[in-house]
Amino acid sequence: MPCLNFACRIARRMLVAGIACLAIHAVAMNSPSSAVMADDAPKDAPPAPLAKVSFYRDIRPIFQEHCLGCHQPAKRGGDYAMTTFEGMLKGGESDAVAIVPGKPDESNLVAQITPADGKAEMPKEKPPLANLQIDLVRRWIAEGADDDTPASAKQRYDMDHPPVYRGAPVLTSLDFSPDGSMLAASGYHEALLLKPDGSELVGRLVGLSERIQSVVFSPDGKRLAVVGGLPGRMGEVQVWDVAAKKLMVAVPTTFDTVNGASWSHDGTRIAFGCGDNTLRAIDAATGQQVLYQGAHNDWVLDTAFSIDSSHLVSVSRDRSMKLVEVATQRFVDNITSITPGALKGGLAAVDRHPTKDQLVVGGSDGVPKLFLMYRPADKVRQIGDDFNLIRNFEAMPGRIFATEFSPDGSKIVAGSSNEGRGELRAYNTEDGALLWRFTGELGPIYAATFSHDGKVIAAGGFAGQALLVDAADGRMIKQFVPAPLEVAKLDGTK
Repeated sequence: MPCLNFACRIARRMLVAGIACLAIHAVAMNSPSSAVMADDAPKDAPPAPLAKVSFYRDIRPIFQEHCLGCHQPAKRGGDYAMTTFEGMLKGGESDAVAIVPGKPDESNLVAQITPADGKAEMPKEKPPLANLQIDLVRRWIAEGADDDTPASAKQRYDMDHPPVYRGAPVLTSLDFSPDGSMLAASGYHEALLLKPDGSELVGRLVGLSERIQSVVFSPDGKRLAVVGGLPGRMGEVQVWDVAAKKLMVAVPTTFDTVNGASWSHDGTRIAFGCGDNTLRAIDAATGQQVLYQGAHNDWVLDTAFSIDSSHLVSVSRDRSMKLVEVATQRFVDNITSITPGALKGGLAAVDRHPTKDQLVVGGSDGVPKLFLMYRPADKVRQIGDDFNLIRNFEAMPGRIFATEFSPDGSKIVAGSSNEGRGELRAYNTEDGALLWRFTGELGPIYAATFSHDGKVIAAGGFAGQALLVDAADGRMIKQFVPAPLEVAKLDGTK
């Protein structure tokens, strides 16, 4: 009677557990502390006073999520910038004072965010703030509207006050414009626009984000997507009009920097990865979120649309490359093998072939890989298979942080980091042959991109130096710092 004996044992355990719980409950009810709580607590004691509202801890996140996309120095909706405390108190084009410390009913900001008949003036064309959020803002103003922002977290830069560089900033991203007229580079608090040979700085796009993770031209070259954020505080997607050097869209998102921007083929959507393990996409014109997918279980570091933009690919520190259907936001498949141990580390970079739905990826194992984007319908996934893998390229030293196809798809370039040194390589896509390698005195390589005609590769990384390399043979053409360095003389003058 093994089944009956097992059932009896389970019943006895449940009975013992129940008796134990009753005993604990009885002791708790008869303990001195319980008696004081139940019988001796003052019946008419006033409620504990509410803690004072903190601007930095309580109010700033509300403004960050709902207001800063339209009210920052690079995009002053109503001529009102909320990134400095003085500007926020003063207000914008209205004659009404935005914030009157101690007097919420006289503060125009409160009037703007308070709904009437279910609608509020601000946030513009969006749902009103929650009642709890409005109450917090009112309390903060009533308590004096104090600014407790740490000095290190205050906004210091804008288009009129760009960063001053004493040293070269780390280059996390580089991108040539589709017509070959510009090279975009990541900077500190800004995206830098240069002539393609690096000879002249032609534009500085200074926004709210402190760390810039990705700069990518739109397919027509008229806009630049800039993603990054304030580490540990906010992620942000910016869309700039390149010719006018004007911020068109700014979308705060999540509470950490975002990564790996990519454009849909028609320039209507921008995808990016987040530190909260999600893949997202926004409408490039309005900033409205149009895709949210949480299939990853670690940071999402890079993205790529399919040729027709019907699907989206993402790579992550969780060692996977995932396929998502854009229209339904549905997770479709793991493109990489799901066999435990098949990948030796996370994936950091992905790029799609210009004319085929094929993908080149790189990551912690240092091996560039070529994959099919779609698994044929008749190939049912099985544990242990890696059907989508077309080929592995020769391993690079260290970890790969950058991969990209040439404009005609015939070559790929990959950049890596290994114990403080970097390496750049080019491979033949068709047969995987190594074409050349470039080492020199390089720091870790985090960015690599082909020029519009495929003849030049720009690369850069930790050292802050941009390299221009001949794509045919790996010969270095030029080396320069994209950021405008301000060099101090020996006597301390500039």
